[in-house]
Amino acid sequence: MSEERDAAALGALSARRRAALRWVLGDGERFARYLLGRQLRPYQVAPLRAILASVLGRQGLTFTVMYARQMGKNELSAVLECYLLTLCAGRGGTLVKAAPTWRPQVVTSVVRLEGLLEANPLTQGRWRARYGYMREVGQARALFFSGAPGAQVVGATASLLLEIDEAQDFDAERYEKAFRPMGAAGNVTTVLYGTAWDGQTVLEREAARNVALEAADGVRRHFGYDWRHGAAVNAAYGAYVEGERARLGAAHPLFRTQYALEAVAGTGRLFGPGHLAQLRGSHSRERRPVAGVEYVAGLDVAGEEEASLATGAFEPYAKRDSAVLTIARVVEQAGAVPGVAEPGLEVVEQYAWTGRKHRELIPQVVDLLRNVWRVRQVVVDATGVGGAVASYLVGALGARCRPFVFTAASKSALAYGLLAAVNAGRVRMYAEDGSVESAEFWRQCALARYEVRAHEALWFGVDAREGHDDFVMSLALVVEAVRVAPVRRARAVGPRQAGDAAEGAR
Repeated sequence: MSEERDAAALGALSARRRAALRWVLGDGERFARYLLGRQLRPYQVAPLRAILASVLGRQGLTFTVMYARQMGKNELSAVLECYLLTLCAGRGGTLVKAAPTWRPQVVTSVVRLEGLLEANPLTQGRWRARYGYMREVGQARALFFSGAPGAQVVGATASLLLEIDEAQDFDAERYEKAFRPMGAAGNVTTVLYGTAWDGQTVLEREAARNVALEAADGVRRHFGYDWRHGAAVNAAYGAYVEGERARLGAAHPLFRTQYALEAVAGTGRLFGPGHLAQLRGSHSRERRPVAGVEYVAGLDVAGEEEASLATGAFEPYAKRDSAVLTIARVVEQAGAVPGVAEPGLEVVEQYAWTGRKHRELIPQVVDLLRNVWRVRQVVVDATGVGGAVASYLVGALGARCRPFVFTAASKSALAYGLLAAVNAGRVRMYAEDGSVESAEFWRQCALARYEVRAHEALWFGVDAREGHDDFVMSLALVVEAVRVAPVRRARAVGPRQAGDAAEGAR
């Protein structure tokens, strides 16, 4: 009799376990909590359940999911994939995921999914990696592809789900021609993840379409959560983003798009009235350094004339650009934590030469940087004709000189750095002194424009029909100099030091 009772008890326990497992597998959030050990946040649960309802109900909806950075977009995607592979292991099915690049975007997604497959007791040790781009659980599989031009994707078919990660950077034509048709035969559910950019990306266009559809039928297809949703459930995250807002400025394109989920205009003035006001300093121009103060510099290099001006003087209205050297002192920001917060800059001197032969310019620049200002770091435009000048300066100054080659990517990074410094009030221009250099600097700043480009890149400069941008570029290079320099964080110059500097200028 005891053996019969034990068998009955085991059978009942097994039945309870089966029921519990069915209950857990009946909901994506419970699956994540009990099998993966992941407690999803409310803003992750809502899209997860909506997407799964469309997948399992064969509704074929297209969803857009926009999260601020570091709020769990990739975790949501990996949980979704792990759940579908587990649920469909017996009956089979294929999900396809793509991202703009293989490394690091696709590779990161694969690694994250593998981690969850190992954490899941139902798939631990039972999943397989095949052909480098495929992960299988039983009869179900996930295929991972790069959306980069030239990547081989033809022939893949999605029967469960199609996901596009970082869709704001995904080429719209490639999405429509190569990836969207993968789910056509099975009317597959599609999800596009990412952040905002210029309002014209494939993600933002689909999001706008989803919002319009929601208004018509009440079915939620767009899920957008800015940084405040993350901060509401994670104080540490909120503190981090508030720090980024202070560092970059609330108007910075990266903060607006990556954290506030606001689209930036496709083109416009680089510096608005607020920026120009922030740039204006009250300190005096200096002609020589102040003892104990750290200086950095930025040199924008121009071409040379066959027959240069007799003095190499600055001619702001000449047809060609000028070589511009900007000198700035490094100051500690008020209330900043030394060694943590980025330092401030006060531009104290500018030199400009139009058409000066490089063999004449180089010795003067070396003397100014090494013997007069004794700069801690100078960043030099090493693009084109600037390459030879930068090479000479590196030879004369060593590690204190950092060449900078302008490319689409590096110029974009320079633009972001300049805007961050201006937005946060970390760079100030000396008080207007009636000089030709000061007048040209402010004229160029007022004329400078930005243009948003693919892959969250920025271009900036002055339209050649309106004038030059050498002073703006030199300012951007001096901001780069303080970023890369091993500077000693100097205190702000006090009234007495400023008076000494003014006396020296006389």
